Amino acid sequence: MNQSVRAVHPSWVVLPHQQTDKPTVLAFLLARFPAISESIWRQRLQQGKVHWQDGELITELTPYRAAQRVYYYREVTSEPRIPLQEQILHQDAHSLLVFKPHFLPVTPGGSFVNECLVARLRARTGIDSIVPVHRLDRDTSGVMLMSVCAASRDAYHGLFRDRKIHKCYQALAPLTPALQRQVPQGWLSAPIGWTVKNRIERGEPGFTMRVVSGVPNSHSEIRLLAVKDDIGLFELQPITGKTHQLRLHMQSLGMPLLNDRYYPALQPLQADDFSRPLKLVACELRYHDPISGEPRYISCDGFAAELESGC
Repeated sequence: MNQSVRAVHPSWVVLPHQQTDKPTVLAFLLARFPAISESIWRQRLQQGKVHWQDGELITELTPYRAAQRVYYYREVTSEPRIPLQEQILHQDAHSLLVFKPHFLPVTPGGSFVNECLVARLRARTGIDSIVPVHRLDRDTSGVMLMSVCAASRDAYHGLFRDRKIHKCYQALAPLTPALQRQVPQGWLSAPIGWTVKNRIERGEPGFTMRVVSGVPNSHSEIRLLAVKDDIGLFELQPITGKTHQLRLHMQSLGMPLLNDRYYPALQPLQADDFSRPLKLVACELRYHDPISGEPRYISCDGFAAELESGC
């Protein structure tokens, strides 16, 4: 563990237009981040760790300015080291395609400030404008698209907004008893498929999600490709992009993913066990680059070899 870790790059928050009861920036920060004590915020302000976009320091008495960005540096007393390495798979002037390992968060959060994909890539490339175009859970590994240039960023967001990008995942999960009786061992002559549509909303605690009754807001196409003993190799295609969607959809089929620490039951908080990663990988991205028009296809290893050798 490293002691007293401060983020290399600042985070920022926009002061809302509709806020009327916060005369100072400090008052807003205290309301916006209740988990951080007033004494810590005052200390950060006194040490020059909070500033406007142009670098002007914010003090304890600085008036509230609607629609302005406030920059601050995340700090933790200790930060876990993730002993797994990201990989750059493609780089050009506008985008990066990278492989994110299991356990590594994409952006700062919780106990992680510099041990995240964005901070590592910025340090590695020297490009401070790198940001993710889409999400991937900390527990999930796989390929990700990152934006490099602010001027072209919206074009890459548009790939996801307009559903012009194809995403494919692989997962390992124990089969239901009924499926174990139904399917032979080894590779199936034809995949068995499911269309899963349901409504996903935030659960309790707030970092989990849950399936509820109501109009569906999530959609996944899932196929069983192969079987060994009681474990199945699944291909998953998310049509929508709700948080934890694939994990919940597999659970709804009665087959929660191997080593899932959230579903079907939230496990007690404990140190990461790097020998037991969640068996979910974003193994393919396919799209036409919105700037060059060139087709892009990027992939990484799935779980077929692991299933064959024994999970």
